[in-house]
Amino acid sequence: MKELDLLKKDWKAREDSYPKLDKEALYTLIWRRSSSIVKWLYYISIAEFVFWTALSFFTKNSETDALVKSIHLYSFINILTVINYAVLIYFIYRFYKNYKKISYNSSSKELVESILKVKRTVTHYVWFNLSILATSLLGLFYGIIHYGPATESIFNAAAKEDNSLLFWAIIAAVCILIIGLAVLLLWLFYKLLYGILLKKLKMNHKELRKLNS
Repeated sequence: MKELDLLKKDWKAREDSYPKLDKEALYTLIWRRSSSIVKWLYYISIAEFVFWTALSFFTKNSETDALVKSIHLYSFINILTVINYAVLIYFIYRFYKNYKKISYNSSSKELVESILKVKRTVTHYVWFNLSILATSLLGLFYGIIHYGPATESIFNAAAKEDNSLLFWAIIAAVCILIIGLAVLLLWLFYKLLYGILLKKLKMNHKELRKLNS
């Protein structure tokens, strides 16, 4: 009987330690998965930066420069390019900082905060790229309509119309539709590229919140 009592006491002592061990193991697993996801986000941002830089380098020549100058967008494109690269480098830096920070978190609370910061960084990154695309296309359509080879025929067609306001409204609607489709396609691309990783990160966040509750 005395031995049974001793066994029960020993079991209770061990039982108290099991949930703690399980909690620590689960946190370690979530931390490793989250760190891996953020690392991949960092690598993808670098790969994307290299891709667009290479594309810009190989498509830039005297003919494209002459075309851009002919529609009075040379300064606009250069300024937009500088802003684009500066902000992209900033986001790469932010992805790197997020990765480093999440790799050295010592508590589940810090990990939750890091995951939320990563999600916000990705969201801002995607919206910035969508804004740059929309601004570029808007400037391109403006340059083509006002200074392109077909400018004279466009304005003559508008002048011949009884309702020139309707004509320009149709032109604007077509431009907005094209810009909208281009932005939508890029958004879908980012949804596919980052969506899976962010979904996993969101699941990790939920598991951490349950762990802390």
